[in-house]
Parts: sequence; C-alpha cells; structure tokens
Amino acid sequence: MYNDILKIGPFVIHGYGLMIAIGVWAALLIGERRANKRGLSGDVLYPLTLVCAVGGFLGAKILYCIVEWRLFLSDPLACLSSNGFVVYGGIIAGVFAGWLFCRLRKLPFWKYFDIVLPSVAVAQAFGRIGCFLAGCCYGAETDAWYGIAFSHSNFAPNGVKLIPTQLISSAGMFAIAGILFLYARKKRKPGKVGALYLILYSVGRFFVEFLRGDYRGEVWIFSTSQFISVLMLILGILVMIAAERSAPKNIE
Repeated sequence: MYNDILKIGPFVIHGYGLMIAIGVWAALLIGERRANKRGLSGDVLYPLTLVCAVGGFLGAKILYCIVEWRLFLSDPLACLSSNGFVVYGGIIAGVFAGWLFCRLRKLPFWKYFDIVLPSVAVAQAFGRIGCFLAGCCYGAETDAWYGIAFSHSNFAPNGVKLIPTQLISSAGMFAIAGILFLYARKKRKPGKVGALYLILYSVGRFFVEFLRGDYRGEVWIFSTSQFISVLMLILGILVMIAAERSAPKNIE
C-alpha cells in the first residue's frame, strides 16, 4: 500500500497520520454528543482527550522500548525516535492519565470512562486502516485468496502475500464500537460500558495476535500483547463485577 497519499513539494500527507487524525476527530464528535446527552460536559472531553493522548503516546512508546529492549540498550535514541509504538501501552497510560485528570478536576471518572472508551474503539478502527496504508502491524505469510502483498512498505516485507491483520483489526474495532454503542443505549451502572470495551478488545486482540507476522516481543508462550490481553480481560471482568455490585454514587 502507499503511505504517502499526497505530495506537494516538501509537504507530504501520510495515510497513517491522516487516519489517526480522522479517528481522533470522529471520536471527539461522538464522545461530545454522547456526553451532552447524558448530562455531562462535552467541553471537558477536549482537554481530557489531550491529556489522554499525551499519556497514551508516552505509554505506547515506553512499552515499545520495553519490548524492543535490545534496540533500546544498543541505541536508545534510535528506539525513541523510531515509528514504533505498542497500542496496549497507550491504552493503559491513557486511562491512567484520564483518571488523574478527573481526579484533579473532581470529575466522575467512571462516567467519562464509559463515554470515552467506545469513542476510543472508533479511533482505533481508523488507526488500523492507517496501519494498513503504512504496512506496519502486518500479518503472517499466506497463500490464501485474501492475502495482500505490499509493494512500497517500509515495515512489511514487500512482494509477499500477507494476512491483512490491519483490516481484520479495523473491522473488529468498528464492530466493538457498535456493540458498545448499543449496550450503552440502556442506562448502565458507571464503569460497565468501559469494562465491556476492555473485555471485547482483549479477547479480539488475543486471537488476532495468532495471525500477526511482525515481532512483538514474548512473555513465556505468549506474545507481549497476548500476555497483556489476559491481564486486561481479568481487569475488565473485575471492573464489570465491581460496577454491578456498586451503587452509582459509590463508583463515581
């Protein structure tokens, strides 16, 4: 695929960055609308998104450096300045940054948690399309009819048919977003919508990892992301149980 969508002299629009920008914009619009409908301040989402984005960026880069620890030890600047990120690091750090923001602003974290996470799924869906355009996060080699061969990727092996894991992940994230929006139409106790995101995403990511062909680190018999998926699934189940057992006033 082609990551450089448009070139005007030195100015270049990259497909990866464009898809992320579209995803964030869509997530903000959807989140603001849902927040206003639920009696929350939609305006808060803008600084909240900024804080979560910065925290998520740092977390994704830090986890990448941990996964690529050999590269980091041999050339820290190359590791830090590379295009490498690990999504789970972004999710974990982004949620923590959001919690800290809400804590300092005395906002109901779990209610915003439920507003933001479905929008995050939308942003991720567009982001994975960006991955496809860039050729990163590619799948294993295949002879199947659905295999796609890259020709201008700086990440995936070119000229080899690969499983389009990026598109599979994108479709899965759009599906998860749809499920969350439907689930949230009925009034739920704070935390349950976000918990469902954690459960669905961790399960989907765990199985997609079997189709990936790029190196993502390893923990025992699992890839790094599969190992984190197991922990995220457990966390999601615990949050779901805690939300169900707690009165709304006690979980805000």
